[in-house]
Formats: sequence, C-alpha cells, structure tokens
Amino acid sequence: MGLGQHFWAYLDKLVSTSEIVLDRPRGSQHPRYPAIVYPLDYGYLKKTRSGDGDGTDVWVGSGGQGEITGVVCSVDLAQRDTEIKILLGCTADDIDIIADFHNRGDQAAIVIRPAH
Repeated sequence: MGLGQHFWAYLDKLVSTSEIVLDRPRGSQHPRYPAIVYPLDYGYLKKTRSGDGDGTDVWVGSGGQGEITGVVCSVDLAQRDTEIKILLGCTADDIDIIADFHNRGDQAAIVIRPAH
C-alpha cells in the first residue's frame, strides 16, 4: 500500500470509528459571526482532536455521511491556524461550494481528493 493509500485508509478508519456531530446544519449561522451562513451540514468527529484542539471538522454533502470524498486543507491568517476538514458524501458541486466558503477574507484553502 502506497503512502497516499495509507492516509485515506487511516482517515476512513478514524471516520468509521467516530460519532459524527452536526452542530451547524445547512443554513445555520456561525455562533460568533452571524454573517457567516453554512451552505452544507458542518460538524466534527466526537472524541477526536485537530490542530485547534477541538474535534476534527467534517462537511457532509448531498450524499450524506457516506464515503470520504476529500479533505480541505485551510489556512486562516486571522486565527493564525491551519486545519484539515474531512468531506463526506460530497458531490463536485458540494466541493466547489465548500472551497468557495474557505477561500474568502483571511482564509485560503485547497481540496485534496482521493485517487480512485
């Protein structure tokens, strides 16, 4: 198994053994920045930890909580942090919406998709 394959296999194991908590459903406002509205369901993996000390973030697309369809690698200059966010069940249109969401203001992001 190549290095990239290990990454996706480990990420799949993390997701499949974690509870997904959707605390910001599609159309909801950010708790501290009400002008920010979530275009898709957003949440985290319970009992995990990411770079910001909170649970690992997830976006859930139109396909639901199924297959991992990619990760977003983001840089936020205002918060001075970097993170990855797991994409679950996202269509190509969902991925474009998520990329646009993370590429505004002081944020920049790229989406990495698994090779099939």
